[in-house]
Amino acid sequence: MPQNPGSEDPNHQSPGEPIVGVIMGSQSDWETMRHASEILEQFGVPHERRVVSAHRTPEWMCEYAKTAEQRGLRVIIAGAGGAAHLPGMVASQTELPVLGVPVQSRALQGLDSLLSIVQMPGGIPVATLAIGEAGAKNAGLLAVRILAVQDATLREKLRQHRAAQSQAVMEGSVL
Repeated sequence: MPQNPGSEDPNHQSPGEPIVGVIMGSQSDWETMRHASEILEQFGVPHERRVVSAHRTPEWMCEYAKTAEQRGLRVIIAGAGGAAHLPGMVASQTELPVLGVPVQSRALQGLDSLLSIVQMPGGIPVATLAIGEAGAKNAGLLAVRILAVQDATLREKLRQHRAAQSQAVMEGSVL
């Protein structure tokens, strides 16, 4: 997959008015969350990338979440490791869909992050993906699927993506 300009900077914004926010609890989470950004780039979905810490910048996190819809965002992808409160706290401050990505931690290989994100109280949903890179990629794809409900062009790109995946598997199916 081609690298996009600013691909090493988690505070980059892709061209166009962003409709997806990719946020993470710290700069170190970018190594995982860049995979969500790359998927969005592949599908041509304008998005912004920000470090928004639930613990170190709680006011900024609340402002980000509360103003997301009026700024044009339709989906927020939030990645965090360890205590991993970011996705749930953001979900408590917005009506937009929040997709939570557990970032793999050193101590418990991301299990702590997964349990923190998935165990939300009833009424504050966070769609929780897999731990690490696969979760970030799937969060990007799930955001595209959510947007594709009202966008025929994105739906067609998704069909082509799935067909290409199937073809790649079939081409390598004989061992």
